[in-house]
Amino acid sequence: MTKKRYFFPALVVLFLNFIYSCDNHSEASKPERKISFNEDWQFFLGDSLKMSSSEANWRTLNLPHDWSIEGEFSPEHPAGVGGGALPGGLGWYKKNFTLEESDSTNLTAVTFDGIYQNSEVWINGNYLGNRPNGYIGFQYDLTPYLNYGNEPNEILVKVDNSDQPNSRWYSGSGIYRNVWLEQTDQLHVPLWGTFVTTPEVSRDSALVQVEVKLVNKYSGVKNGILETSLFYKDQEVNSAASEFEIQVQDTSEVTQQIKVVQPNLWSVDDPQLYSAVTRIKVDGKIVDQYTTQFGIRDFRFDLEEGFLLNGEQVKIKGVNNHHDLGPLGAAVNKRAIERQLEIMKEMGVNGIRTAHNPPAPELLELTDKMGFIVMDESFDIWERAKTESDYSNYWEEWHERDMRDMILRDRNHPSVFIWSIGNEVPEQWSERGAEIGRELARITKEVDPTRPVTAGMNPPIHTGDQDVTLQFDEPQQPNALAGSGALDLIGYNYAHQTYPKHQINFPNTPFIATETTSALATRGHYEFPSDTIKIWPVRWDIPFDGGNPDNTISAFDQVRTPWGSTHEATWKIIKKHDFLSGFYIWTGFDYLGEPTPYTWPSRSSYFGIVDLAGFPKDTYYMYKSEWTDEPVLHLLPHWNWEEGQIVDVWAYYNNADEVELFLNGESMGTKRKEGDDLHVMWRFPFKKGILKAVSRKDGQVVLEREVKTAGEPAKLTLQPDRSTIKADGQDLSFITVNITDEKGTLAPRANNLVHFEVKGGGKIEAVASGDPTSHESFKGASHSALNGKVLVVIRAGKEAGPVEVTATADGLQKATTTINLE
Repeated sequence: MTKKRYFFPALVVLFLNFIYSCDNHSEASKPERKISFNEDWQFFLGDSLKMSSSEANWRTLNLPHDWSIEGEFSPEHPAGVGGGALPGGLGWYKKNFTLEESDSTNLTAVTFDGIYQNSEVWINGNYLGNRPNGYIGFQYDLTPYLNYGNEPNEILVKVDNSDQPNSRWYSGSGIYRNVWLEQTDQLHVPLWGTFVTTPEVSRDSALVQVEVKLVNKYSGVKNGILETSLFYKDQEVNSAASEFEIQVQDTSEVTQQIKVVQPNLWSVDDPQLYSAVTRIKVDGKIVDQYTTQFGIRDFRFDLEEGFLLNGEQVKIKGVNNHHDLGPLGAAVNKRAIERQLEIMKEMGVNGIRTAHNPPAPELLELTDKMGFIVMDESFDIWERAKTESDYSNYWEEWHERDMRDMILRDRNHPSVFIWSIGNEVPEQWSERGAEIGRELARITKEVDPTRPVTAGMNPPIHTGDQDVTLQFDEPQQPNALAGSGALDLIGYNYAHQTYPKHQINFPNTPFIATETTSALATRGHYEFPSDTIKIWPVRWDIPFDGGNPDNTISAFDQVRTPWGSTHEATWKIIKKHDFLSGFYIWTGFDYLGEPTPYTWPSRSSYFGIVDLAGFPKDTYYMYKSEWTDEPVLHLLPHWNWEEGQIVDVWAYYNNADEVELFLNGESMGTKRKEGDDLHVMWRFPFKKGILKAVSRKDGQVVLEREVKTAGEPAKLTLQPDRSTIKADGQDLSFITVNITDEKGTLAPRANNLVHFEVKGGGKIEAVASGDPTSHESFKGASHSALNGKVLVVIRAGKEAGPVEVTATADGLQKATTTINLE
């Protein structure tokens, strides 16, 4: 086979949430051109402003805000159970603000990172525009309509999420992402106005190319100098300067090339970042300054070697995640996103697919910093609808604008490696799908020619019965989109049986598994025997009337959807072949909505490797044993069963040859993984006591783990993820509450209602347990545990000092912990 290689130069990162001052350049400092505009908004939920004539009908709040998460769960809400069984509706936001007289010589704009959905905006009664897409950022120029001095300004935002269902999962409602007020000189770099690439990269040197867009709103021609300095950890590396002339009310582009000697390369294990500080100077004075953070790296997808980063083969071990933050709803919080990514990173994950929409900017800031391979996805819907009121209604007018804006916003992030132009679109099977695919690929390449384009296809070839292992030696017919020539990578949603034959079916296009697995589990619930595979539902288009009466699913890796696989099955295939560049599992976390295979009373998913509260399920440790070098020995299930009941015991382990299991000191045998096994198993009658596992390598003990029979629930324990957080009004502490017996052993079936009290400068932001069937509010001060665990999230106030959090439950010893705000 002739080897065909695809080279995609390293890219770099735009962070507009801060602008460096000029202190490092011996220049006068420039004020920040962008400030948070999140505080002191007023909100009213209702169809008409006439209903809000009294100020008493408005409540004051800070953004980001998701009003849906505040509602009551009900299957009667128009979004349906698939949409999370929470309300939508129509809401209004308004904010008054003043500007100094000196601001009148500047340009002032408001930037919304995302409003769900169908927003309209007014300033001082002047209509600015609307944006139907709930996931894309946008900006309006306020300058022509502003008042200065003592005269106030009012911005009014209408958010219409009343036409439902419009999403296949929980969307949230409101101004759920950050809002910014930006002021610039009339000669400035506009929003998303830089594009930094590295067309030449080696460990000895790199060529950094900086393309800068300039806008002149003055009534005269402007001449000046554009300077760009590159920094690594606040030390200047190199710089360039270019003269420019820009006409009246015009735009211009300046391209600069800057060499970096012995660059510190960005990688998933060591994500080194640089910054490019661009200054516009006129008559020796800095009139605008714009900072772009970036990382230098080189990558390619290869037909035989898979994915290579900086010349080294890397298997993409990724997950899909929806945008909700569990009990926080859709409202963006950077610490909550960071916590999710930390949990994934600890498991060994190195990739994130933004299913199925442009993510919050904060997610990409964090994936840049923490080292993830991001597949940035634009659409779940093209022309043909999936739900009654979805994006297909806006496709014709808005898809090109939305696509361009997403790429302009995200193209500088070094963690973004792949653009996905769609997910499981019905058009993939028709020539119209091929046409749209080519159009979206063209748009993508016009804005960013440096990254590959893919789409999640289910699947890219005609497979027939996906439950049959396909045996073929001749190429199979691709679907229309896969065969259109639009895609640089063939994206597979499921159909794992066909992966080994990819080179036969697509001899000229590399592989990526965009969505895989769809295994199901309830954290802490186990069923025996554990080695039988259950397919729930039987078929995607047939209502499911099986399962368990309480809507639980076994946490052994034994339950899957008909289109998917167990966790072990797909990973065994991916790890076996170098040409399989990697995969993105469905999903990293449980999410609100889409409670496959069940419907009401379930209201959130079972797909996650981690539950909705952020507590890992058992398969988390299978992946950790495979994907990290950290020693792992994980035993399941818990050890509270009926005397004499036949019980299966699994162990996930690594860095060892074997595991020996003991019950109350008696050896139950030594097991070794054989062939491509990913776990070992024992089966014997239950006796209460202590289950102990010992892993050994070359006869030496590596790890020991114990699981004990728990007594009656007796007390609570509190474990904050961080005991010191920032007193900034935004930071969060996630406190795990365990229900244990008198000796501290987790009570694995305890579902007690736990109450919370907070003293000091913090407040309860959310409560959750990870139970997909719970209808208790996430916004309350109490919540029932699921299998011994519940979560309380504390939001910091703005005053430093201690915050005391106390948990109580009937019949249990209370617990208290202190969170320090600094």
